[in-house]
Amino acid sequence: MEIKSFTEDLDFNDNRIVTKVVLESSFSKEIRILLKKGQVMKEHKAPFPIIVHVLAGQINFGLEGNIHLLKKEDIITLEGHVPHDLTALEDSIVRLTLSKLDKTERVEKVITES
Repeated sequence: MEIKSFTEDLDFNDNRIVTKVVLESSFSKEIRILLKKGQVMKEHKAPFPIIVHVLAGQINFGLEGNIHLLKKEDIITLEGHVPHDLTALEDSIVRLTLSKLDKTERVEKVITES
C-alpha cells in the first residue's frame, strides 16, 4: 500500500508543462500534469484507454473537433487511439491515468513537442 498526494510540492513552470509519476500500481500509472494558464498539449493520442481528471483549474479538452470545458473535479475517459489536446485556461493540476502497458516517455515526448 502507498499513500501519495497530487497536490504536494507543486512546481509550476512558466516555460514548460511539468509532469511527475505520482504512483505506479500493478495495473496503472498515475501522472500529475501541471499546466500554467495558456500552456498547450498539442493533439496526440494514447495507444491504450486513459482517464483525465482535473484536480484544480480549468482546461479546454479538444476532442474530435469539439472543445469540452473541464473544470475542477471533472473527469473524462477516452479509448485508445482517439486524438485529443489540452489547453489550460488557468493554472491547472491534471491527473492522467495510463495503462500499465503505456510508457510515460510517450507523455514527455508530447509535452516536448507541444
